[in-house]
Amino acid sequence: MPTFILVHGAWHGAWCWERLIPLIDDEGHRVLAPDLPGMGNDRTPLDQVSIETWADFIADLVLAQPEPVILVGHSRAGIVISRAAEKAHSNLLGLIYLAAFMVRNGETLEEVMRQIPPRPESADSLEISADGRLSKIAPAAVERVFYNTTPPDLVARAAALSGPEPLASFTTPLEVSDERWGSIPRFYIACDQDRAIAPELQRRMQAAFPCRRSIQMNCDHSPFYSAPEELARHLLEVADELGADRRTAEESRSSSDRTGGTRASAVCAGGSQ
Repeated sequence: MPTFILVHGAWHGAWCWERLIPLIDDEGHRVLAPDLPGMGNDRTPLDQVSIETWADFIADLVLAQPEPVILVGHSRAGIVISRAAEKAHSNLLGLIYLAAFMVRNGETLEEVMRQIPPRPESADSLEISADGRLSKIAPAAVERVFYNTTPPDLVARAAALSGPEPLASFTTPLEVSDERWGSIPRFYIACDQDRAIAPELQRRMQAAFPCRRSIQMNCDHSPFYSAPEELARHLLEVADELGADRRTAEESRSSSDRTGGTRASAVCAGGSQ
């Protein structure tokens, strides 16, 4: 069965997947949800991390798995899984963008975010460090922007666990190619009540980068907390679909090998007469 690697978004850590992981694990899939370097409980200094650091970290994890991987990236992690896919496409079965950024080669998150006017709800949602290098979610914005359909106790937990993020992650151009990243099946899970990445922007990104399938969820930006059961169902359906594709491809190769072997034997037999 495919392995899931869940990649958290900006200001978050592996903690955000805690309600989702058991639901996927119970269905027999291996699930990995690491802290990106410098995020969550990882103590790497933030001045030593970048999009490339994160992409290398995830790519190495993908290539180390004995089974093909489905990468799930939330929000900012869309650019992380895109870049990681460029490096580790050989062991990837699919990419799932969960209310996430899909960015073209050479483009930055900041440029994509400017495609539509800022929403009123997102005003004053970030706090910037004195040196201008880090950002974090403003306490008053945690529920208003990111967790507006999430139960209050989980909003409080997210507020307590979220942390700073290098601002460079929003201004670093993405490097991907059609031959590697572009060859991997893409799926998009959009959130209709999202106040962090407006539904209009999510639709624009899907139009620019058509996915095999788009899935709608009627929830906030953080379905891993607000709707984990529904999210798990969608992820498992994608895994079933990609797994079926893989089995069909393997059966086709096996049939081709058998046919080729039979023909080769016939030629050899004919030549020996």
